[in-house]
Amino acid sequence: MHHVKWQEAISMWFAGRVEIVSVYEDRFIKTVDDILNVPSIVRFVGNVLKRFQFNRTIKFSRENVFIRDEGVCQYCSKQLNKQNFTLDHIKPVSQGGKKVWHNIVTCCKSCNQKKGNKSVKQAGMKLLKPPVVPKELIVNKENKFSPNVPDEWKDYLGV
Repeated sequence: MHHVKWQEAISMWFAGRVEIVSVYEDRFIKTVDDILNVPSIVRFVGNVLKRFQFNRTIKFSRENVFIRDEGVCQYCSKQLNKQNFTLDHIKPVSQGGKKVWHNIVTCCKSCNQKKGNKSVKQAGMKLLKPPVVPKELIVNKENKFSPNVPDEWKDYLGV
């Protein structure tokens, strides 16, 4: 399986390299002559080109850090939601910390303010668990799909 942008899916469809299996009913592409539904699932026809062998590394993003940390403050265990959480640099940027998986955790605003511009050790705080690069992020702890996974994909993801 591979994720491609809708523009690339359309180009491959016109070139005959994929067939459209499913479309989004509420998303459209307007061309000069026609209006098409945006494809949600395409199937490669024939051999998959090497350029579609993809990197299995999960993209670093605010939402993906939230999912990895299961929406829990990594300092005080408070359950957070997508409107009230912050990201914290374990090693602050001012001390050379980078914006990478191993240096960012989900935390509540009060813990973020308490820690301030200090390292975890300097602030006298402890992490619930060390941050890691996740291998999979599709399902959260309640076995529900993340909101960014379209319903059309669920049958193909085996859940």
